[in-house]
Amino acid sequence: MLTPLEVVERQFEAYNARDLDRFVSNFSETYRAYRMPSLEPYIAGKAQLTEFYATKRFNDSGLKLRAELIQRTVMGDKVCDHELLWGLTASSIEMMIIWEVRNGLIETSWAFSAA
Repeated sequence: MLTPLEVVERQFEAYNARDLDRFVSNFSETYRAYRMPSLEPYIAGKAQLTEFYATKRFNDSGLKLRAELIQRTVMGDKVCDHELLWGLTASSIEMMIIWEVRNGLIETSWAFSAA
């Protein structure tokens, strides 16, 4: 089984390649994504994740998506990425994302924006 670090590295590489199938293969069926400080998930389930990225991120809308890793820290089943996201706005967006990996798949993520 892959380590939490390996799982997060795989999803990061697939995100930058805009490879939807490879990207979503790293997430559990019960995946939940939170944009903090909200306590309600904005994505609930792998099907919703797939739909979101197929229609709003990896489509042919002209977005030049790219994530740049600034720092990565691993603690047990959690991986914390400090990233710059490019392509969603005119400038980069600074983010902190905590990924929780269980049984070789990403189960939960919490995203914090510097803005």
